[in-house]
Amino acid sequence: MKIEDAIKQAQFKSEYQKASINLMFTVSWMTSSIGQALKPFGISNQQFNILRILRGSHPKTQSVKELTAKMLDRSSNASRLVDKLLDKKLVERSVCPSDRRKVEILITDLGLKLTEEASQEIEKITESIFSKISKNEAKELNRLLDSLRG
Repeated sequence: MKIEDAIKQAQFKSEYQKASINLMFTVSWMTSSIGQALKPFGISNQQFNILRILRGSHPKTQSVKELTAKMLDRSSNASRLVDKLLDKKLVERSVCPSDRRKVEILITDLGLKLTEEASQEIEKITESIFSKISKNEAKELNRLLDSLRG
C-alpha cells in the first residue's frame, strides 16, 4: 500500500518528507504487528527485546546498563521492564559479587523457552512482510538505512 493511501495524504512537501513519514509509518506498522504476535505470550515488544538480548548472552549475565545500551528503543525504562520480567519469572536478578552496586540479570529456563516460541512467531511475521521484496532489495534497504544513520 502506498503511503499516500495509508495516511490519506495526496501530496508531500518533498520526497525527503515523504520518505521520513513513510519510514515512521512503516516502523509503527511493523511494531504493532509484532506487538500483536507477542500478546499471547504476555510480553511487550520492549520486554521481548530484553529477553532476546539475554538469550544472546546466555549463560552470561547482563547489567541493566548493558541491556539499555543494546536495546532497539533506548528510551525504554529497562529497570521497569526487568521488574516486569522478574514478576513473570522470565529473568533472575542478582548482586554482582565483585561490585555490590552492580545488578546482574540472567534469563531463566522459562524465559529461554518463551523467547524461542515467540521468536518463531516473529520470524513468521517478518518473513511474511519481507517476502514482498527480493533479498537484493532487502540488502539495498539495509544499505540505505545504514546510510541514513551515517
